[in-house]
Amino acid sequence: MYDQNKVVTLTGVVTQFVAQANHAELHFYAVGPDGKLMKDAAGKYVSWGVEMAGAAAVAQQGITATTFGAGTVFSVKMNPLRDGSNYGSRIGAIAKCPTDAATGKPTPPAAGKHCDSVPGNTLMGGNTF
Repeated sequence: MYDQNKVVTLTGVVTQFVAQANHAELHFYAVGPDGKLMKDAAGKYVSWGVEMAGAAAVAQQGITATTFGAGTVFSVKMNPLRDGSNYGSRIGAIAKCPTDAATGKPTPPAAGKHCDSVPGNTLMGGNTF
């Protein structure tokens, strides 16, 4: 189902966290190399999803609906679906961009970078990104 020979690294903005017993999922809009939300030919944001372990297992890693609420900026590595759909299976840690204490808004990475490059980032679900 997933192409284990390919690794896609994406940064995105969470639209939804789905907690399920078998597989928790993060749904997000992808951020392009220019640092802006990607849009398709129709002008709609490019949506992706990433499957992880069950909700209880990822909660033990600090990955919950509270820590990954809508608007959270994060980066993830995944094996994409073989059919080319915008969905994948997480591999390794998730790098969560920090939130600015003064504004309450996430601090996104510089264009062409991922959250692991932002000072104050948090790695969840592993020790290396």
